[in-house]
Amino acid sequence: MKFTKEQKAILKSRGDIKINAVAGSGKTTTIIEYARTRPSDSKILYLAFNKSVKIEASKRFIEAGVQNVRVETAHSLAYRAVVHRHGYKINSKGYKTYEIAEILGIPGGKEKHGEYVIANHVKKFTAYFCNSNAQKVQQLNYLETITDTKAKVFVTSFYKIIENQTRLFLAKMDRGLIEITHDFYLKKFQLSRPNLPYDYILFDEGQDASPTMLDVFLNQNAVKVIVGDTHQQIYGWRYAVNSLEKANFKTFQLSSSFRFSQEIADLAVDVIYWKDHLESIPDMKMVGKGTSDDRKTKAILARTNLGLLLKAIDIVSNRSSLKSIYFEGSIHSYTYAEEGASLYDVLNLYNGKKHLIRDEMIKKMNTLEDLEEYVEKTEEVDLTLMIEIIKEYGNRIPGILNRIKELHIDGNDKEKADLIFSTVHRSKGMEYDTVEIVNDFLSEERLEKLIEEKEADPDKLKEEINLLYVAITRTKNKLYIPETLVPEDFKSTKHIIVTQPETVHKMAKSVDKNDAVSIKRPGASNQKWSDFDDEELTDMFCDGLSVPEMASHLKRSQGSVVYRIKKLRLEETYGYY
Repeated sequence: MKFTKEQKAILKSRGDIKINAVAGSGKTTTIIEYARTRPSDSKILYLAFNKSVKIEASKRFIEAGVQNVRVETAHSLAYRAVVHRHGYKINSKGYKTYEIAEILGIPGGKEKHGEYVIANHVKKFTAYFCNSNAQKVQQLNYLETITDTKAKVFVTSFYKIIENQTRLFLAKMDRGLIEITHDFYLKKFQLSRPNLPYDYILFDEGQDASPTMLDVFLNQNAVKVIVGDTHQQIYGWRYAVNSLEKANFKTFQLSSSFRFSQEIADLAVDVIYWKDHLESIPDMKMVGKGTSDDRKTKAILARTNLGLLLKAIDIVSNRSSLKSIYFEGSIHSYTYAEEGASLYDVLNLYNGKKHLIRDEMIKKMNTLEDLEEYVEKTEEVDLTLMIEIIKEYGNRIPGILNRIKELHIDGNDKEKADLIFSTVHRSKGMEYDTVEIVNDFLSEERLEKLIEEKEADPDKLKEEINLLYVAITRTKNKLYIPETLVPEDFKSTKHIIVTQPETVHKMAKSVDKNDAVSIKRPGASNQKWSDFDDEELTDMFCDGLSVPEMASHLKRSQGSVVYRIKKLRLEETYGYY
């Protein structure tokens, strides 16, 4: 295989290094070759970010004939060292808020559902500690992680209780009185100061490592290599830190992407430069060397579950010809909150049918307003999104979800799906031939407004920019992106189609009572169709966009678009979508 100058420099390097690799730059290929070129008697550990990456990396090392590499995740190392030794039992699903309230016997007090609000913060404080490099709970200030005003007021008032209950909860796990969580045994592993018997340790996806994982890595005697993309850090809400910035190693770059074209690369860099509104960032180089013209896979990517579900509802209701869809991570992961409450539970609360609610905590709520008050004090994002969906669609939800489930196919047939739906977080590490971005990401205009009003944490704003960057860089060929998310006066190109902005609110309103869509756009053009217009229409038809979407982008009536499709005989040439 022919390697770039940047890759060759990494292969020749000695000592601890960090590799800042842009999306699609072949970092895994580089790391495998790095391992292959080390002395054959070296003991090498490859630390993968999660189990799926571990499985894929193991396969690729074997295919490359590299026999002296052990592939693990931080959790798999910790499991053997801690769980086996102490005989712990694991709560693999994690504790629900109501379970923590019962285990700790938290009193409700005068606050409505106060025991659940406190238990929820105990759960988050526990996760915060277990993902930190702190030795004791008291060394952390949990209040710093809270942003919502009402939540801050509550935590400030009950801070000592929340801290003490967190320590008690951890102590119960440590003594084996209750089952332990995955976060807990990783934390205990870190606190034991393990000495890993390897000559080289290769740490992948370093930008999303927790301080716990980073602490274990940095305290090893082996030659250390950490690789990732500074601008792909999107797990701050899980208390991840950008480890590449914290590792004081010699820096190498992988700036050529083999996934997409230079047009996509330029747009991705333009988005990253939005961070200049927050702080001065170094010049960024990205060379797009991708040449794919495939159209086999098309993905709809959203920032949030809410944005994705609303887009899915819009598309499923609007495209009668749609035969199959697939949701990354399965459809169920989008209709259930992290703690297990379902969209149906919230709907039953909305309808006053408490006897049908399965989630124990929601069952204790009297009204939807009670649940809203709870989420305001806890910052529970999943439940907040569910409430918004229920308010928007109410009792039409079951019928809509049933239709989506009818179209949903098994993961083994994912490549055969007409459309793949995913949030950015679930699409991490994935790539698709065509990507359409939902208009629920942070725009530059909104960013400037938030900075001016001082309404957001700068670190969280940078992560919002990263989310859009990751979404853009999932494509191998074509990108459909709302006008609001590109630089001013940016025009469509061969690989980037700029679409008319459609907000999540507009998507919701576009579906009528019979789940049929009737969109009328003002200002439809009566001009003659140019060759460029026909080319764009053909591309959009082949990419499976609906008539309303094509009409919106081309600023023409739906009737005009249908007529032109027939005139160009697109259905006969490419098949009806």
